[in-house]
Amino acid sequence: MGSIGEGKVVCVTGATGFIASRLVMILLNRGYTVKASVRDPSTVLIENLQRGAIKAVYPGRGSLWNGDPKKTQHLVSLRGAKERLHLFKADLLEEGSFDSVVDGCDGVFHTASPFYLDTKDPQAELIDPAVKGTLNVLNSCTKSSSVKRVVVTSSMAAVYNNVKPRTPAVDETWFSDPEFCKDSKMWYALSKTMAEEAAWNFAKEKGLDMVTINPSMVIGPLLQPTLNTSAAAILSLINGAKTFPNMSYGWVNVKDVANAHTQAFEVPSANGRYCMVESVTHLSEVVSILRELYPNLQLPERCEDENPHVPTFKVSKEKTRSLGIDYIRLKVSIKETVESLREKGFIHF
Repeated sequence: MGSIGEGKVVCVTGATGFIASRLVMILLNRGYTVKASVRDPSTVLIENLQRGAIKAVYPGRGSLWNGDPKKTQHLVSLRGAKERLHLFKADLLEEGSFDSVVDGCDGVFHTASPFYLDTKDPQAELIDPAVKGTLNVLNSCTKSSSVKRVVVTSSMAAVYNNVKPRTPAVDETWFSDPEFCKDSKMWYALSKTMAEEAAWNFAKEKGLDMVTINPSMVIGPLLQPTLNTSAAAILSLINGAKTFPNMSYGWVNVKDVANAHTQAFEVPSANGRYCMVESVTHLSEVVSILRELYPNLQLPERCEDENPHVPTFKVSKEKTRSLGIDYIRLKVSIKETVESLREKGFIHF
């Protein structure tokens, strides 16, 4: 019996990202042929092209070989990449640049969207790439008759940022309020809220079968060589910080998130949105877990302010369980993150 993805072609946008890299790995393992879009296909591919190991296609304009070799090496070296990974250059803000990437695909996973918590120009750095980029990709999907379903990576930032009391639990019916995000200067949350809203309106209008995955702070083992924002939140606690921020975050393992993406494509009944949160935990508790796991680490002893701890809340897991997700516990995710950061050379102890 062949693999579930055998003979099927899927596209992953922003393929060098934290979630996307893990997703590409799972898809290749499941037998899919993956067309992966990257902003900077790298010079490391020249030799692969020459030996016919991997095909790269470059629609659009601009110089072709100006990328950083480190950015795609972790994808090129995945099992099955030699036979079934095809790298494309595409730009979120360039209309039509995803047409040739999406063409002939059975499914499209749109993960590409910038995630910065510190931004100087929210419109250019976050909102335009998120909103226009999503609509560009979805528009390309409507031009290809082969596309059966699109799975969009949204965020819990597009779910719970509003004035409603978060009781008894946040679930998939919740939507963040753009005005609340704007007033609170929560620019990342605003970008994800606007992008998801635009995506649902577009999908409804065009009759596109779309599912969104809404993860919270995603941690766990890194495949890519660069540090992503959510892993940096853990790193900041073990890099000699004296205090920890008075913040509570939802946490989820990247393996569960990538798995949910594949299930959202493969399970016929999958629909709507899926909130991905193993638990909502204050950073004080994260520090306690780190202390238990690594007693010799220098960890912050106190909170950055004297205010009461930002409260935690519950997020319903019912809908994600219908995709067969059995969440990896936070303690395991933290351990995997730290071990991975150590392996990648971000920390030494």
